[in-house]
Amino acid sequence: MIHYDYFKPGTLAEALALCAERGGARFIAGGTDLMIRIRGKEVLPTALISLRNIEELVGVTADRGGLRIGAATTIADLASNAEIGARLPVLAQAARRVGGPAVRNAGTVGGNLCNASPCADTALPLLVLDARLAIASPRGAREIPLPDLFCGPRATCLAPDEIVTSVLVPAPSPGARATFLKKGRVMMDLSVASVAVLLELDGDTCSKARVAAGSVAPTPIRLPEVEALLAGRRLTDDVVAAASEAAMRGVSPITDVRSTAEYRRQIVGVYLKRAASGLLGRVTA
Repeated sequence: MIHYDYFKPGTLAEALALCAERGGARFIAGGTDLMIRIRGKEVLPTALISLRNIEELVGVTADRGGLRIGAATTIADLASNAEIGARLPVLAQAARRVGGPAVRNAGTVGGNLCNASPCADTALPLLVLDARLAIASPRGAREIPLPDLFCGPRATCLAPDEIVTSVLVPAPSPGARATFLKKGRVMMDLSVASVAVLLELDGDTCSKARVAAGSVAPTPIRLPEVEALLAGRRLTDDVVAAASEAAMRGVSPITDVRSTAEYRRQIVGVYLKRAASGLLGRVTA
């Protein structure tokens, strides 16, 4: 048997105090990944500190012209929230592709990010939306750009006593369009490869581009070379094709039991082309 204490604080301050008191404690929200790692003895906490009763960590509110998403907001709530659907539809689109209903109803956006999986579905739309994270600890609060969170597979920049409290998403410009594409072996599978693309368009001319890819590097990543190829240019078929080639060059996938590296690389190129063409209103294979 694996033994650990379990706490269910009602406020963020209580949760941080418990973490400071209990060395080796872990925060837990949905637990869809952490509990599996505990059962496999990959992680052996001295205590679990639940975040599910902390109201200040849940919900979607207006913030600085954008949206503040509580880190303990469930994936299901992201998928169904009216504000997310109206203002950040690419995030709702990705949330609907996370696991099955049971996972979406238990898992949280903060957990999906802090798990630091290369295939985290919510990470890609939040990367192209230039999201930031609000972080709290007994020492105070700070904010970081989302890319700074990821240090490697299942590794983040967070100290053991730090917790992500919310995701801060600036309002996209009126001309911004975004989409998320995911390739899995079956409907509820982890992604073999995934891509999110955001373009700010004036007709078929792109003023700003954001491109992110998942399951093709040690962490979810942005593709700056692709963004530079698209931004400031009229997006002809040749430009989109060149960006597709750059996307394939910009990733470093591995071969594992779920896919080969070459197939993942090809998917990224195909999805970049498909996403850009779709946002431009063109038909593509």
